Amino acid sequence: MTGRCLAASLVIALLAAPVAPAMALEDGGRAIVAEVVDGDTVILEPVIDGPSQVRLVGIQAPKLPLGRKDYKKWPLADTAKAALMALAEGRAVQLKFGGRRMDRHGRLLAHLYTEEGTWIQGALLAAGLARVYSFPDNRALVPDMLVLERAARRDGKGIWSVPFYAVRGPENLEALIDTFQLVEGRVLDAAFVRGNTYLNFGADWRTDFTVMIDRDAAKLFKAAGDDPLAMKGARIRVRGWLNKRNGPMIEVSHPEQIEKLDP
Repeated sequence: MTGRCLAASLVIALLAAPVAPAMALEDGGRAIVAEVVDGDTVILEPVIDGPSQVRLVGIQAPKLPLGRKDYKKWPLADTAKAALMALAEGRAVQLKFGGRRMDRHGRLLAHLYTEEGTWIQGALLAAGLARVYSFPDNRALVPDMLVLERAARRDGKGIWSVPFYAVRGPENLEALIDTFQLVEGRVLDAAFVRGNTYLNFGADWRTDFTVMIDRDAAKLFKAAGDDPLAMKGARIRVRGWLNKRNGPMIEVSHPEQIEKLDP
């Protein structure tokens, strides 16, 4: 299928996506999308005294190299970009904010809506062309985004039909260090050590997969009425960047990174 045909078919499906639920997002004004950089970044028509690049907050689309040396294109990166182009390029969009407004790269962090009312983040998630990717200072609409992601994954849409994006078990994660992953498993033990909470998925914390929740994150869990120590024995899905600390580890900074699963 050509890029134009792909864009035409995608826009029909994406414009039928559900609108975002009503909540107190802050109005960021209206702008024209001049260019789509990749599946989650756009450039607005130049404005005076303001940034023109927008990172679609709350999602992570498949990545393009964008000039980075030796960086491999992620599967379906071109498809995700084509979808965002079909939705937004050359069109007016409404910007709305639900947390921190700008990242360290000077990009606006906004939810985008078409003039027809389509929530662009929601449309991409529903089509399986992005994953939920949230931060502790920008959590608006994340529960709703997780619902859309789960439905797309259940139906095997987009990235969820590609092994590159598969939800992993807690074993054999060493080769995936320094990548963003979703990991599912049962918490065998939970411990509070020197101010941090650890959720262990194996018998040996020195080598097995672990989730760490630091003091600041623990406060957010408490505010949400959740106790990570009570997750011992529970099946959960956790998302984040895998790093190496003893065994593979994901550091959790806010509650939405962990989903509780059925027993």
